[in-house]
Amino acid sequence: MGDHYFTNQPNVEHDIRTIRVTLRGFNLTFWTDAGVFSKGGVDFGSQLLIETMQIPEGAKVLDVGCGYGPIGITAALLAGSGDVTLVDVNERAVELAQKNIEQNLAPGAKAIVSDRFEKVAGEKFDVILTNPPIRAGKAVVHSIFERAPEHLTETGELWVVIQKKQGAPSAKKKLEELFDSVEDVARDAGFRIFRCQGVLQN
Repeated sequence: MGDHYFTNQPNVEHDIRTIRVTLRGFNLTFWTDAGVFSKGGVDFGSQLLIETMQIPEGAKVLDVGCGYGPIGITAALLAGSGDVTLVDVNERAVELAQKNIEQNLAPGAKAIVSDRFEKVAGEKFDVILTNPPIRAGKAVVHSIFERAPEHLTETGELWVVIQKKQGAPSAKKKLEELFDSVEDVARDAGFRIFRCQGVLQN
């Protein structure tokens, strides 16, 4: 099998295309490519997270594992004057995400290459969003959950989308070890959206 999307520098041949989709009332156009997650269209899990997530005006937001950017860019448009950082380990995905930020007029957003929270050390966010890289393995997914609390403001929230058959029950159990409240706010087609609040003190 060739590279999967959780790779710093995918070596598969380029297959650049554009897709058009309406998310939260915004008509958006995204550039995609081979070697990035869900290149043929915004996947159902991301769409469910986008339609469910609550992004306050002016919020500081982090999208972990942003791919070519649909979650983070929609968050930036919802946050208005806010500041949204999109991170991904995949250089090709980040290049596309930055291009899509400009394409969709989301000036409050920026995309950077980062292995999870590596390049945002010390920063805190009002909202962290993630459609975690399941194919990277449970250890990587759970490490995103474990590191999120230190990057949240006191009233900050972590929003996670995960498919039941790809580990939603174990993900919820892990999140409940880290947060005071883990709310199952949406379910559809086997996907679940968790809203996590109140960091538990060890």
